[in-house]
Amino acid sequence: MSHNKNLNYQPFKIIECCDSRVLLLCDHASSYIPDIYNNLNISDEQLGRHIVYDIGVKGITVNLADLLKSNAILSNFSRLLIDPNRALNDPTLIMKISDNYIIPGNLNIDNNECLARINNFYKPYHESIKKKIDELLSKNLTPLIISLHSFTPMFRGIERPWHISILWDKDTRFSNPLIDLLESEDKYVVGKNEPYSGSLKGDTLYKHASLNGIPHVLIEIRQDLIINDADQYKWASYLNKIISRLLNLDSLNFIKKYAGQ
Repeated sequence: MSHNKNLNYQPFKIIECCDSRVLLLCDHASSYIPDIYNNLNISDEQLGRHIVYDIGVKGITVNLADLLKSNAILSNFSRLLIDPNRALNDPTLIMKISDNYIIPGNLNIDNNECLARINNFYKPYHESIKKKIDELLSKNLTPLIISLHSFTPMFRGIERPWHISILWDKDTRFSNPLIDLLESEDKYVVGKNEPYSGSLKGDTLYKHASLNGIPHVLIEIRQDLIINDADQYKWASYLNKIISRLLNLDSLNFIKKYAGQ
């Protein structure tokens, strides 16, 4: 039985562009927690924080999809309900403590509640991604998957100097030329696998891209730079310019072939 009384509710939002091989993913787009969960008993003050969702990144993803004329899939539930960017066996799949803050509504959940969240939120989100990838492959289009996240300007008292960070695991087909182009512009401080590593087994890109040999990259933007609509559009425009330049380069034949074919 679903925990959502709204029959029109979907745990994901899809933006489709049939001619594009590019698929944008936004794992932590939403702060939505269904009423039945009573906001997991966290305070109103905490509901606007990064522990609930990735601040600013939904606006960037929607704008970039429009500018780039690409596909996009965004989550429509808070990462505190269940984190779609984790493996099912990851202990941080449902966080009990996040950034030193206790999540009361997650402290005593049983296996049935965990399974309900997997079935109602996690699985439908990932099934929508797999369906879109299969659809692109069936049209003989090799997907390029770009995952969008944001990070806090300070964590545990340490300032983070990067404006934008590029994350990858073993596949550098898109991350390397993207870093080269960003650094050649000399406009922003570019992080490389910082403040996080791109090699988290079982995360979204591992599951849908790495295991299938599909080219991909994860882009992180610092949250204080993307607080409002205008800044989100500015960054989406900048990313559109950079990504479009890369996609138009004849030298990037990786999007025509990939290891899984």
